[in-house]
Amino acid sequence: MVKRLVVGAHYGLRDWLAQRVTAVAMFVYTLVLLVTLLSGPPLTQESWRALMSGTCMRIVSFVFILSLCYHAWVGVRDIWMDYIKPAGLRLAMHALTLLALIGYAGWATQILWRL
Repeated sequence: MVKRLVVGAHYGLRDWLAQRVTAVAMFVYTLVLLVTLLSGPPLTQESWRALMSGTCMRIVSFVFILSLCYHAWVGVRDIWMDYIKPAGLRLAMHALTLLALIGYAGWATQILWRL
């Protein structure tokens, strides 16, 4: 009997599915935003503020921000796992990436809900 050597974190299908779901969410948001901007009044600061001040648009934009950050996390984490071999350096890169993405999400959310 041959024992298989299993390595890795076994994220495969879950990560693949997460990448697709977040990509679809971001694509749909982008299409909705483009249609809204192209079919609405000329883009001014007032029209942009009016568009983004609605609760529905804020929630959809927040979902976009979360999708973008999770999509980026999965992609960058896989890059670090594939190309950074020393475990300590890889852990540091994971931590820095995660902290940066959490900071970006917080900053974007603050901007979005401050309008």
